[in-house]
Amino acid sequence: MAKEQKLSPMMAQYFEIKKNYPGVILFFRLGDFYEMFFDDAKIASKVLDLVLTGKDCGQGERAPMCGVPFHSSDSYIAKLVSYGYKVAICEQTEDPAKAKGLVKRDVVRVITPGTVIENNILDDGVNNYLCALCKGDNETGVCFVDVSTGEFHITSIGRTDEQEKINNQLSTYAPKEILVNSLANELDEVAKFVKSRLDIELEVLDDSCFDFDNATNLILQTMNKEKIDSLGLGKSKPAVSALGAVIAYLRENRKTDELEAPSEIEFYEETEFMNLDISARRNLELTRSMMTGDKRHSLLWVIDNTKTAMGKRMLRSWLERPLISVSQISKRQNAVGELVDEPMLRDEVKELLTGVNDIERLMSRIAYGTANAKELRSLCATVERLPALKELLQNANSALLKSIYNNIDTLQDVYELINSSIVDEPPFSMREGGMIRDGYNQEIDELHTIMQGGASVLAEIENREKEATGIPKLKVSYNKVFGYFIEVTNSYKHLVPETYIRKQTLTNCERYITQELKDLEGKVLGAKDRCVALEYETFCAVRTTVAGEVERIQRTAKALATLDTVASLAEIATKNNYCCPQITTDGTLEIKDGRHPVVEALLTDSPFVPNDTLLDCKTNKCSIITGPNMAGKSTYMRQTALIVLLAQIGSFVPARSAKVSVCDAIFTRVGASDDLATGQSTFMVEMNEVSTILKNATDKSLIILDEIGRGTSTFDGMSIARAVLEYVVKKIGAKTLFATHYHELTAMEGMLNGVNNYSIAVKKRGDDITFLRRIVHGGADQSFGIEVAKLAGVPSAVTKRAKAILKELEANKIEIDFKAEEAVEEEPTDDEIQFNFKAKSTDEILELLKATDVNTLTPIEAMQTLYDLKKKAEEIMG
Repeated sequence: MAKEQKLSPMMAQYFEIKKNYPGVILFFRLGDFYEMFFDDAKIASKVLDLVLTGKDCGQGERAPMCGVPFHSSDSYIAKLVSYGYKVAICEQTEDPAKAKGLVKRDVVRVITPGTVIENNILDDGVNNYLCALCKGDNETGVCFVDVSTGEFHITSIGRTDEQEKINNQLSTYAPKEILVNSLANELDEVAKFVKSRLDIELEVLDDSCFDFDNATNLILQTMNKEKIDSLGLGKSKPAVSALGAVIAYLRENRKTDELEAPSEIEFYEETEFMNLDISARRNLELTRSMMTGDKRHSLLWVIDNTKTAMGKRMLRSWLERPLISVSQISKRQNAVGELVDEPMLRDEVKELLTGVNDIERLMSRIAYGTANAKELRSLCATVERLPALKELLQNANSALLKSIYNNIDTLQDVYELINSSIVDEPPFSMREGGMIRDGYNQEIDELHTIMQGGASVLAEIENREKEATGIPKLKVSYNKVFGYFIEVTNSYKHLVPETYIRKQTLTNCERYITQELKDLEGKVLGAKDRCVALEYETFCAVRTTVAGEVERIQRTAKALATLDTVASLAEIATKNNYCCPQITTDGTLEIKDGRHPVVEALLTDSPFVPNDTLLDCKTNKCSIITGPNMAGKSTYMRQTALIVLLAQIGSFVPARSAKVSVCDAIFTRVGASDDLATGQSTFMVEMNEVSTILKNATDKSLIILDEIGRGTSTFDGMSIARAVLEYVVKKIGAKTLFATHYHELTAMEGMLNGVNNYSIAVKKRGDDITFLRRIVHGGADQSFGIEVAKLAGVPSAVTKRAKAILKELEANKIEIDFKAEEAVEEEPTDDEIQFNFKAKSTDEILELLKATDVNTLTPIEAMQTLYDLKKKAEEIMG
């Protein structure tokens, strides 16, 4: 690069500022544009699809340059931030008209993916978290902050399974930006997870940013407290350091020592919420569909009937963090139940919430001084609804609705201030005037009168001059060329006094000016600049006053969000015929006529077939589920998990009745997927997920295992499947749904206490099959794979050949027979599992009988079943 002295003064100023912001795209204000230069310009031109030009900067070659209009820069900034870039806004810090030489410039704000507060950049229904990780000697502090809503969530994680637990927290909050100290940067599994799953990079800050003493002082200063213990941050020094690092980072990016104090800092323990790892979130499709990648066809899509952005975010938060506490679950459940039982109250609440603005995020922008007059009016419009909303809840019975009632502040002082000061339809710009209502500020009113042409003043001058001169047709007028003037027709020119100064001669008249009109003109022209400045000053004063009420307003916003969330769950419960589950801690999960909420919502031409589920910690620990592909095994297992999860967020559930014992975690191993980016095959991914489950599940967990061992050879896969099943039942004791195509595993029903066989009922007519979607007791005797292939459209030549091959294989069928054994607590030894190769036996007849549901057989099918039994008996007899 050329030496700095050869640069033009403006480019020298640019480089002086830019050197403090490496890796950040600098928006450099030049007149009405933000300009970018050199590498910043090259990046921005590609991302924003801008024309790359050049600028003479004193060097031999022109500097690459591109720019965007400052008045429409938000959309360009939003796009850069969405791609993970940081943007530094460099403004002119003095009036160009008053500047002597080069206008002073400086960065007034740095916008990063985790510090965005602008509406057009954020998703209304999703929190935007900034995360900090501070690894200490014995634990790691984790802090999640949503600057746009003022939410602060903090926890600490011990050394046991540290990286896995950190990753679970990261998958829960899905931050857009992560700050770490040097030790946290050495957590390889976390770094890999962040890059592959969250698609962002860890940003390593200097360890001084995580200094405990500095962090403590910053937190106390921000929260206006004297002792750190009063904030309920626990005794974790790394957690305090992580919070301090976030506050320092926000201050630096906001270029201010004054930072909005969070309305609440939540220090939480991992054990307060259900453990849901990223596999469970993905497989259960809680907030996004695996097929589309968006909200549609997810569980959130079904249960989200919220009317406000605040409610949407809270409902998502509840879904991502199901509760463990029975009392807290019941508190939510009772509120939902009250609104289910009071349809008129629910409808009135929904009606008033419709149109409520996102005052949570509005207050963040107000507090940071970036909100305009339109946003203050938006706040005012919502505050206007608060008295009616509060009145609706005055006779509420449930504890949560009573709490909402108490936390709704009607904010009448805020309403009166905004309504009396800001016009109903203010302009978008804050620098052009027209914001302040008449009657609020006397000086502004006077200036408005003058700016509106001084109509009354001109009429007074005109009448006075007519009387003084005796000229009846004298007129006082204004145009942009001459300003104010007196017009006299030619017939009265002789009456014009000497004090008039001729300005223009026309065909029929003469135009004059007077010293009084010149003075008025100067006053009017100066009035606009003075009025714009005074209106902005007055507006800022109003905004600052409103910002001072942030704690009251944020508390009210949270109450509205909770009310919206509860009302949504009540509406869905009524609309979809959900029941109120009984919440217990006795280990029993009993569901009558359970349904999959998403599949049910998608069915339009046929009813959903409900099914029962019974799992406990005694005789029903594990259900082995067999049956053909596409018959509904995965749907059944996932619906069970979703019913448990819905129950633990306080929702009603899709079932005729349900008894749900609180689960500390839901684990899933579902489907076949690889991770080629990290070199993991489908089977390796499967085994990694199984490993996670076996290491972390407890006897209070719910486990969904779908097709274990399918990615390797038959004997390997079957051996792994059985070993996993035994370990889960005997060592962990978790409630488990275990789907498999290894029909040999159904023999475990009589060998392990707590294991029971179930299958999907199927009707077969010749080569055609019909899935009945009903779970029945007993194992399936075949997978109907060829029939399913036929349904999928596989050419008939292939399916016919497959049947022929199958008959050949069955003619020489070799079975794996498990030696019966008593369920014991010790791990099985090698000689406790035997593989016995033998021909078909009478067991096949017994299995066929067990798999036959006489309640579903037609007369013809009954005859066919008898025929099959007779044929098998003849084969055995020889």
